[in-house]
Amino acid sequence: MNTENNTNKDRILISYILNAAWFVGLGGLHRLYNGKIGTGLLWLLTGGVLGIGQFVDLFLIPNMVDEHAMRLRLKAGLSPFGVPLNEIVTTSQVYQPTSNQLMIKLIEAAEMRGGALTVTQGVKATGAGFAEVEAVFKEMLKSGYVRIDNDPITGVVTYHFHEL
Repeated sequence: MNTENNTNKDRILISYILNAAWFVGLGGLHRLYNGKIGTGLLWLLTGGVLGIGQFVDLFLIPNMVDEHAMRLRLKAGLSPFGVPLNEIVTTSQVYQPTSNQLMIKLIEAAEMRGGALTVTQGVKATGAGFAEVEAVFKEMLKSGYVRIDNDPITGVVTYHFHEL
């Protein structure tokens, strides 16, 4: 990160030097240097838009350099923070609780809710996905630890932990 800051400082200094080239009739070189080809040519042909554009750019150069650096990073396949955009996150990099850990979290969540829990409540309480929570509930259902029922009002499938 430190070298990136130094590079930006160098680019800003060079851009200011190129901006000063207006005094010898070469307005717009700083824009060409920072990838703004269209306006760079316009500045070059019009004497920096009669010097007014050259003057205004004195205040815009730091942003121009930052924008150019951002475009270069994106073109190289990097995010604005320097992280590769095409890097794939594998499941081994994401925390996934084991079935037993998830089961314990579900039991704790059910205990706080009076011994009954829906899949959605289980997902919210554990942070696991719907499929994982439902699979653990079905495993617990087969083992006889929970019974399944529908809420009489909403029809939502509810798992009841009769030991809690």
